[in-house]
Formats: sequence, C-alpha cells, structure tokens
Amino acid sequence: MTQILSLLLALMVGLALGLWYFGGLWLTVQRLPGARNPGFLSLVSLIIRLGFTLAGFYFVMAGRWERLLACLVGFLLMRTIVVRRLGPVSTPSPGK
Repeated sequence: MTQILSLLLALMVGLALGLWYFGGLWLTVQRLPGARNPGFLSLVSLIIRLGFTLAGFYFVMAGRWERLLACLVGFLLMRTIVVRRLGPVSTPSPGK
C-alpha cells in the first residue's frame, strides 16, 4: 500500500514539475517579443526551469527507478495538457 502511495505522490509531483516547466516556457515565449535581449532571457529561463525540474526529479526518485518513472509519466502528461490548452489556435485560411 505504501508503494502505491509513493508512486501516486511521485506522479503528482511530476504533474507539478511539468506545470512549472512548460508553464514557465510559455511565459518565456510570451515575453520574448518585447525583451531587450531575447537570447539571454531564453538561456536564463532554460537554466532555471531545467535546474528546478532536474532537482525535483532527483529528490522524488530517492534511488528508486519506479518513482522516477511515475514522476516522468506525470511530467509528460502535464506536457500534453499544457500543449492542448495553450497550443496554437487554428485560424481559417483566407478565402474559405
């Protein structure tokens, strides 16, 4: 029973890490057009998002590959959710 709870907790943390990573990516992309130095903004955003996310995976894993896998599933599930919610809006082509 505790194994299932730890995997569910790892899945939830993976969802939160995915929201942090991909939500932060979305915010960064929104700020790029007005940024004075977009390359620097992109690099700093990547380093912060990636560092936080990798640290989260490391601490959730705690030496157990099953927890890492559950966390990764949550992370990728949140990626799918964010892409569907914030993805490009299709616009009708001219003349149709």
